[in-house]
Amino acid sequence: MKAILVDDDPVMHLIMRKMLVKYPDVQVAGAFTDTQTAAAFLSDNADIGLAFVDISMPGESGMAFAAKMEEAGGRVQIVFVTSHKEYALKAYDLSVLDYLVKPVSQERLERTVNRALAGRESFRTQPLENSDARGRDEIIITTLGDFSVQNEAGRVKWISSKSAELFAYLLLNRSKRIARSRLVADIFGGMSSDSAEKYLNTTVYQLRKSLEPLGLREAVRSENDGYALELSNAVIDYEEFEQRAGKPGSIEAADVENELQVERLYTGDLFGNKAYVWAIYETERLAELYVSFVKRLAEALLSIRNTAAAAKLLLKLYARNPLDESVVSLLMKIHGQDGNKKGLTAQYTEYVKLLNRELGIRPSKELLLLYDSLVNDLFDNKK
Repeated sequence: MKAILVDDDPVMHLIMRKMLVKYPDVQVAGAFTDTQTAAAFLSDNADIGLAFVDISMPGESGMAFAAKMEEAGGRVQIVFVTSHKEYALKAYDLSVLDYLVKPVSQERLERTVNRALAGRESFRTQPLENSDARGRDEIIITTLGDFSVQNEAGRVKWISSKSAELFAYLLLNRSKRIARSRLVADIFGGMSSDSAEKYLNTTVYQLRKSLEPLGLREAVRSENDGYALELSNAVIDYEEFEQRAGKPGSIEAADVENELQVERLYTGDLFGNKAYVWAIYETERLAELYVSFVKRLAEALLSIRNTAAAAKLLLKLYARNPLDESVVSLLMKIHGQDGNKKGLTAQYTEYVKLLNRELGIRPSKELLLLYDSLVNDLFDNKK
């Protein structure tokens, strides 16, 4: 994916270039200190897929630039990069991909890059027979690591947080009638019955008003004292991830590159930081699917001796749960393949200490035997 940088500070161009060079799927095609030059470049280069744009710049602001790009129907994904946190809410009124606050960390940038690549892949991986149905009616719904709804008309601007929550609830139960009583209990459970009923009525109205600018007002149907969400021609990231990552069995070496693209679809847990209580089961189910998929993918990468890519994936799982012994085992095997005895010992020792400190237990016999086996292999190889 080709990207451009738009910032009036040339130092930021250097910083972002150095950070982005770590992602081989992203190539910086240009850097600009004003939006006018950037806009002219984009008009001549339709293959640009991503733009990192500062908000506060002399002349036209980054927000004005993004608004013009949106109005013109441009396909470039825009990420705001700025020192001003207070602009975040205003920024998300526009159809932007993400909002980064300076100084940008490598970890936070990686999430944004993965989200951009996943957005690109969601278009690429749709069946060809659907190509004629694309266009203004196609709905792109992001739920992994974030929550947004958009089509060619723009991005949904939620009137209230409850209207967004109601849409999320109906989305997980798409095309099913959900009784009002169930919605009251799950979404408005802390209120009195009368207040909850009134609040639900208001929220349904706000949800339809939020969807109206995108031509989706009628997607929320009233049905037998309940509601249902009917969406056609929708691309939903969690459904695509589940379909592609849920295939059973080991991953063949020939499929590794395609499966790495699937991994990028999972840019975070369901609905990001919203953490809806009623979505806990689905959130955990998808997270477990991701963990299982990454372990299988790491095994495939190890089989072709791509230890660097395997380690990168496994460290994500380790950050999620450092007590997962199967992840530690795979990381130890990577150190063994790399001939890194110091790293192997450090990995094992750190895990032993963690188990003792957090749970007061020792590692399994299987892990101890694996460690001894790997150490012996390294010793034999040095002879």
